[in-house]
Amino acid sequence: MKLWLFYGLALVAVAGAYLAPRIGQDPAYHLFADRRTLAGVPHFWNVVSNLPFLFVGAYGLWAWRRSRWEHHNDRWPWLVVALSGFLIGLGSGYYHFNPDNQTLFWDRLPMTLGFMGVFSAVIAERVNARAGWLLLGPLLVWGVVSVEMWRRSELAGAGDLRMYALVQFYPILAIPLMLWLFPPRYTGSLRIWQMIIWYLTAKVLELLDVPIHRALGMQMSGHALKHVAAAMALWMPLRMLAERRPSAPAD
Repeated sequence: MKLWLFYGLALVAVAGAYLAPRIGQDPAYHLFADRRTLAGVPHFWNVVSNLPFLFVGAYGLWAWRRSRWEHHNDRWPWLVVALSGFLIGLGSGYYHFNPDNQTLFWDRLPMTLGFMGVFSAVIAERVNARAGWLLLGPLLVWGVVSVEMWRRSELAGAGDLRMYALVQFYPILAIPLMLWLFPPRYTGSLRIWQMIIWYLTAKVLELLDVPIHRALGMQMSGHALKHVAAAMALWMPLRMLAERRPSAPAD
């Protein structure tokens, strides 16, 4: 019965994305509040605020090697998550150096890998270990395809973000339900809740880019702070790997 809730949620999400009007990329999205060039780097703070992702990625690989696993296949979704830290830092930094739709592709692509990696890991550890492992590949493909579909739609002059939005927001709905409905196989689940809180904080900071920039005397913007909050969101589950233990004996 619990699984049917997720099937229904997925059906509603897909139907909603299909029936919703096309969502084009707003050209004003690239006009961030802080566009200063410092030390020869355009959009300096929006670029360098991605450095925490590189540190999170390095930490994640250390935690991944250190963690104890109940099932061997539990390892691989978290490896994707750790590697996504490096790729997000590089891709987002590249985008913010010269923000436009072409560079935005390289910002969004690694983010989908992180989303899908965490989603697969939670499925494996909460619902079914084999299912989470088997879904990792298809979920990663789904994430990549969603960004490529958006890119091609923009090139065709009819930008459509609906599939990318589905990839980003469906896990945010499904993961809390899994945490609530299914027992954990590992300790440390609080870190996943903290990840969700930091991610939502990052989205708020993104929306308040201009007001925060003004409130801070034009010295720092909401979008740069959004990168720090998003890196914290990624750090939380990776920190969990270093702390947690299996909550039940291995099979």
